[in-house]
Amino acid sequence: MQRPIDYHHLESLIAFLTVARLGRYTAAANVLGVNHSTISRRIASLQQAMGGRLLTRSAQGWELTELGRRAMASAEAIERAVAAIGAADEPGQVAGHVRVAAPDAFSAHLAAPTLAKLQESHPQLVFDLVSETTRARQGRTGMDLEIVIGQPQVRRAVSHLLLKYELRLYATKRYLDLHGTPGKLEDLRDHALNYYIDTALTVDKLDDATSGLPAMRRAISSNSIAVQYSATMGHGGIGLLPTFLSRHYEALVPVLHDQFTYESEYWLVGREEALRNPAVQLTATALHEAAEGSQWHLAPFTPAPSAAHS
Repeated sequence: MQRPIDYHHLESLIAFLTVARLGRYTAAANVLGVNHSTISRRIASLQQAMGGRLLTRSAQGWELTELGRRAMASAEAIERAVAAIGAADEPGQVAGHVRVAAPDAFSAHLAAPTLAKLQESHPQLVFDLVSETTRARQGRTGMDLEIVIGQPQVRRAVSHLLLKYELRLYATKRYLDLHGTPGKLEDLRDHALNYYIDTALTVDKLDDATSGLPAMRRAISSNSIAVQYSATMGHGGIGLLPTFLSRHYEALVPVLHDQFTYESEYWLVGREEALRNPAVQLTATALHEAAEGSQWHLAPFTPAPSAAHS
């Protein structure tokens, strides 16, 4: 039999709600500024008060039980009531702590400016932006939102296509002067490639990008787009790079753009429990609108006039 909950369990409800959204005790502890044992103790206290288990451990992380789903609805109602009190003098304000994981190029050039702008309108929003390039994971990651490359196949999650972009080949004039300019794809066998580390790459979409190229020796490999650009700008090889960033590097010369391009895309993934959070909803909407309004989408690429002379 479910027992009544008194005000002493408010902190426990917030702890429970955070774990329900993130799926990890450690992630909830980081968001709430407490340690793992405090989260565990608060949830145990809440479960005792409610007379049953609210969460069950699975291979995907902590998931809600039937009692947990009912408790989450109550916890969300309390959260909304508390938020309404805090926003009485500032109607329309949203508060909360949102954790987002995204590849480094997306993080630096689209997510960070978008979240900064969102924070101007909603100063009580706090963001953790984790840069990582990985496939959408079946397990609960401790993130509210994930931005992944390639269409995700994830259960119990919502996914939306944000934008499509291209990967193309680039080098510097100095590199091409020293090593020759490829005239056809087969000529790439004599050149070095700057790209992701083969053994560390877990994203099928990015792994497939080189399948249309002849075998090339690797020059400087990195899981960071910034490092790949730096290696290419340092004349270390030919880079297979996103066109949306290459437009900012006038010294990069397009290589075989009439013969090779690879299409990829960014997807947004969010769990149902997380997307019920108004702060997460607002963040997802802002990222989607920023992606729609960006210049990253597939479009005919025209090299900068100065590129051939850099």
